[in-house]
Amino acid sequence: MGKDLSKLTLEELWTLFPIFLLPHDDRWKDSFNEIKQTLTGLLAAKPLTRISHIGSTAISGIWAKNIVDVMIEIPRSASMKDIALRLERSGFTLMRAEANRISLNKGYTENGFADKVYHIHLRYAGDNDELYFRDYLSEHPDVAKEYEALKLNLWKRYEHDRDAYTDAKTDFISKWTVEARKEYGDRYYGGKNDFGCISAVPQIDG
Repeated sequence: MGKDLSKLTLEELWTLFPIFLLPHDDRWKDSFNEIKQTLTGLLAAKPLTRISHIGSTAISGIWAKNIVDVMIEIPRSASMKDIALRLERSGFTLMRAEANRISLNKGYTENGFADKVYHIHLRYAGDNDELYFRDYLSEHPDVAKEYEALKLNLWKRYEHDRDAYTDAKTDFISKWTVEARKEYGDRYYGGKNDFGCISAVPQIDG
């Protein structure tokens, strides 16, 4: 049995959970649908706007970490802390908590990654640049391949430094998110949300 994760240094954690990329796997979509069903059940009594598959596993044809990223958007009137606490009590682990964003995970064990690993991103509705970036790369395969090439280049350089790996992708992601906002406008504002309710999220210019 491995060491308690809470007692590991950051360097030890990065060694136990390195950056690793795999060719696109259609089973990632199935994993998302599975966790979405679980989350919908766990949060049935909570107000939700949308649960979305984000990150590279949501983009067909490119290499990605074998980690499914999930964004849960909630109304501004909802308590993000209460929803995070409900998930923690159901076996999810708190990763980071900020004023308007909370991240949790599932699948990190004292012996390394589990077979299925999830990152859960709690956001207020409208704080969803990842949806625009995902859609843009899905609809512009040439840009998706540029992103894949960037990640493959960074992989071994930052295999045991997740923060540096993430930071090195920031400019690329920011550039194409701006383009996506221009192209898609209010794609994820207004109208019905994923749970059949009318969304009251204000439009924000891209």
